[in-house]
Amino acid sequence: MSFRKRNTVINTSATATATQTKPENVSAPGVRPSPHDGRSTTSTGTASLDSLLAGHSGLPLGTSLLVEEHGTTDFAGVLLRYCAAEGLVQGHQVHMLGMHEGWRAELPGVSTDSKTSSKSETSASDKMKIAWRYESLGSVGAPRDTPQKSINASSGSGTFCHSFDLTKRLSPVDVKGQIGFHPTMSMPSLTRQPQGLSSSPFKVFLGDIAVKLANAPPSGVHRVLVPNLLSPTLYSSSACRPEEVLQFLHGLRALLRQYPSKLVALITLPLSLYPRTSGLTRWMEHLCDGVLELIPLQLDPVHAPPPDAKSESKSEEKTQGLLKVHSLPIYHEKGGGGTEGHTGEDMAFSLSRSRGLIIKPFVLPPMLEDEEKEKNPASTTSSIDF
Repeated sequence: MSFRKRNTVINTSATATATQTKPENVSAPGVRPSPHDGRSTTSTGTASLDSLLAGHSGLPLGTSLLVEEHGTTDFAGVLLRYCAAEGLVQGHQVHMLGMHEGWRAELPGVSTDSKTSSKSETSASDKMKIAWRYESLGSVGAPRDTPQKSINASSGSGTFCHSFDLTKRLSPVDVKGQIGFHPTMSMPSLTRQPQGLSSSPFKVFLGDIAVKLANAPPSGVHRVLVPNLLSPTLYSSSACRPEEVLQFLHGLRALLRQYPSKLVALITLPLSLYPRTSGLTRWMEHLCDGVLELIPLQLDPVHAPPPDAKSESKSEEKTQGLLKVHSLPIYHEKGGGGTEGHTGEDMAFSLSRSRGLIIKPFVLPPMLEDEEKEKNPASTTSSIDF
């Protein structure tokens, strides 16, 4: 047996090389751990939507979200625009299916108004004095599970969720990522294309994403956006067959599970063409991790602009529709997350110019009949007949 002094270090060179070659965890921009279970999440571009996603304060990577909408409105399209703009500002790779390059000019610009941020911080810090039951509602558009400062605060790699303005357009200075368009229908032309070269747009789209994910760096994040899935204005009759759509969702789900730290998907579906009572829509919901339903309300048309800023703010906060949460990306097979407080609660949304789509609990407006009786008591007594 050989004896050594206790103060001597054994194999110092080997330990030094091991520490130098050990890879470090490089955090991607726009990605932070979930406050619920620590999994990587990214923002959808809408702070109020991030707060609904099972307590993760963002959309977990490796999951998909299906947004269904009734009628002919395009509130789901606004969510897609915010998600695409957020991805480009964060430096992510955005993959757009069904749209041409002209859609890029419709992305909203980054808001530079400092008044809205200061007001939101002061309103989040102060408590509401109306009643004790309204303290849980918090400020409008702010998450209820996490404070609003955590969304706008810097988490090592910059702002997690930016604020956008619908009246502005995204400037090339703020763009750090790339966006790729994969139109499902070619532009009309005089030349006739041979039928043998036509292939499924879904297979081509998935093949391109698989190649880019395989060659992407470890810190790269990819966003898949599919607006108005199976809409006749974007897809041909051959692409709208159930076997084509279900195979596409199966393939997309396989890529999400294969790259759980690089890929996220957001899909919209028009329920006026494919209602939830049909079997195809039900299968599509089962293949997606989260399902939301938007029900727009019929509002009175506005013939004249509001006279002042106060009436403008009131019109922006007016409820424009209802939101139903059918399922959330909580990884049923792995556990984590929770749907309590959202699935059984009535939610409403309103579209604001500066704050985007605001999702909040639905509260009935006060009854105006009691106020009229208090103002004109003589009218109530005169209407009574004996």
